[in-house]
Amino acid sequence: MSVEITAVYQGQLHCEATHGPSGTKLVTDAPTDNGGRGSSFSPSDLVATALGTCVMTIMGLVADRHDLDLSGTTIRVEKEMASTPVRRIASLKTKVSFPSGLDLQPEMRDRLVAAARKCPVHQSLHPDIDAPIDFVDLD
Repeated sequence: MSVEITAVYQGQLHCEATHGPSGTKLVTDAPTDNGGRGSSFSPSDLVATALGTCVMTIMGLVADRHDLDLSGTTIRVEKEMASTPVRRIASLKTKVSFPSGLDLQPEMRDRLVAAARKCPVHQSLHPDIDAPIDFVDLD
């Protein structure tokens, strides 16, 4: 299945992208360290966003199959850029925090961890990107 995304350059380092199937729009801006105003997600921020939401979605699919409610689970992706030899994403460090009160049995936790590490975005990242996924159980 293919999905079409279209983008139109708005000038001043801003783009507006449209999700073909839904018509939902989002805007991007270059980050301040690359000549932009940082007024919205940058394109590389969207890669980090895609990783975090993909990890959560894949874990959600597993949880739904086992009648487990993951509401309140948070994901934090810390993106670091490299400037040499070219500007690129150097690392996407992901931390998954389960909410307090969530009683995760070891087998279910192992399933969620395995699912997270198989998310399509994580699997699509270039191997030079440091992209660990860590899990924190809150008390």
